[in-house]
Amino acid sequence: MARETSRDRRERVAAMQAAQKRAERRRLLVLIGACVAVIAIIGAAVAWAVVGEQNKKNAALDAISGDVASAQCDPVTNDPATGSSEHIGPGTNQPTLTHVDYTTIPPSSGKHLAAPAVDKRRVYTTADVPAVETLVHNLEHGYTILWYDPSIEKTQAASFEALATRINAMKESANKFLVVPWDTKRGAFPAGKKYALSHWSADVDQSTGQVKSQMGHRQLCGGLNTSVVETFVKQHPWSSAPEPGAA
Repeated sequence: MARETSRDRRERVAAMQAAQKRAERRRLLVLIGACVAVIAIIGAAVAWAVVGEQNKKNAALDAISGDVASAQCDPVTNDPATGSSEHIGPGTNQPTLTHVDYTTIPPSSGKHLAAPAVDKRRVYTTADVPAVETLVHNLEHGYTILWYDPSIEKTQAASFEALATRINAMKESANKFLVVPWDTKRGAFPAGKKYALSHWSADVDQSTGQVKSQMGHRQLCGGLNTSVVETFVKQHPWSSAPEPGAA
């Protein structure tokens, strides 16, 4: 048997090292391929979920985008407005006053609690809705509120979310559109009405910031319709309010 020379030994070691590198390269390629496959699967799942969610929103909007007449909306009413900058509750000169008996259902102006609702919620439920007196402060800041009868909260949940997303994207809204349940203990909507839009508009002196004139606006409807809400917001934009620059 021939004795292995130093050269033979080096060549054998080199061949073994080369084979090991090829094996490691194959394992790396397999690992990369597996990672790519996993990423592709996750990406497809996310894309499917996004498309599915968008389809749900589109379907929810389609459900409330029919004939305007079918919503059975009353004409917009203009209410005398009062209460600009009139704060009540803790930290004000009326600290014990936290409840206001508003002259309209729902209110479109009036005295209000010192702090508005400024969280990121745009659709509220009966479980988390702020006080009416808080929401009136939002009206003073240029918000439009869609109040709804609590009886339709669950059946219209998807439509509320889709509508809030659409309306808050409008330049006339500037993300100041809320959907909230009406507190029926404060009085019921008129018979046949399940929805009410309200906005507090004002003519403000730009040099002094003083409110020269103000008016509340309301529209009550039997059904929910996207076009009705869009028209109301266009007619009464966020900028037409006693304090439009506030949050």
